[in-house]
Amino acid sequence: MDNDMAAYRRRVEEAVDFLRRRSASPPELLLVLGTGLSGLADHIEAEVVLPYGDIPHFPSATVASHAGKLIIGRLGTTRVAALAGRFHFYEGYSTRELTFPVRVLSLLGATTMVVSNAAGGLNPGFAPGSLMVLRDHINLIPDNPLRGPNIDEWGPRFPDLSQTYDPELIARTLACAEKLGLNRVETGVYVAIPGPSLETPAETRYLRGLGADAVGMSTVPEVIVARHAGLRVLGISVVSNVNDPDNQRPILIDEIIAETERVAARLVRLILEVFND
Repeated sequence: MDNDMAAYRRRVEEAVDFLRRRSASPPELLLVLGTGLSGLADHIEAEVVLPYGDIPHFPSATVASHAGKLIIGRLGTTRVAALAGRFHFYEGYSTRELTFPVRVLSLLGATTMVVSNAAGGLNPGFAPGSLMVLRDHINLIPDNPLRGPNIDEWGPRFPDLSQTYDPELIARTLACAEKLGLNRVETGVYVAIPGPSLETPAETRYLRGLGADAVGMSTVPEVIVARHAGLRVLGISVVSNVNDPDNQRPILIDEIIAETERVAARLVRLILEVFND
């Protein structure tokens, strides 16, 4: 295990060194752009665009709706690094592997992370197309990216997650949504499941009973690593559909992506306003 962690550390440091040589200055803001939400990348004044395959030891994105490239540049006056496409546990990666880019970019200098995803609504008060600002999460992915020996220079052995999602960023996001006149902006609890199969009616009831408002297959591992590294975190889900366990309709991934893309412009406007200096 110690040898595995030493090899992992070496791979992370090689990727950090590679990106440091290609970036004029470190990013302040890390953007993780999930399913159907890569449109925010069009607003970045790009200085460096790298396919994941060009970066040492980066995993390969296998999901069709994920572009698989790193963009470094400016969003307004803010230095950003955007991951256009993420990795998932259901693709066969361990959570340590799929959070590799977050670890690398935290060491490159990022201090804040914004993570987005498409999610299925569990709260019956939500409507398709809602934006849910995460105030907490439940992790049902059977792995933790911090499992194994801890590297103390990267973060504490037992990171505190009592305020995982930054209260000031949540308040600012809600205020910006009101300023922009955006409707259907909620707050709630996100639950991460392994996937790739979608929820049965019984599982939907179970997840609701746990206190979750929306369900997805990503985000939580990245957030755990970001908090371990000391980053402030803002999470936003696009609620693409709402699951009714008493009248469950087929959940089709193409419909989820299409609904997410229809809502993406609202999310882009919101994030641009939140980080508008």
